[in-house]
Amino acid sequence: METKDAEMILNQLRQGEIEAYRVTKADFLSFRAVLTNQEDFLHFRGNAQHGGETIYTYEPGWTK
Repeated sequence: METKDAEMILNQLRQGEIEAYRVTKADFLSFRAVLTNQEDFLHFRGNAQHGGETIYTYEPGWTK
């Protein structure tokens, strides 16, 4: 996954354009590298699935 694609997906989650996004095992490391550079990265929630996929949602305040 390219950086610009990951940033676009994160913005869509942040703005509520999409509710969730499924990241494949193959794209996980590149997606996470972009995610952890976001100022509000703690508002993103990842839910690990069987087979190495992760479903990300944007949930401000979920860590409190």
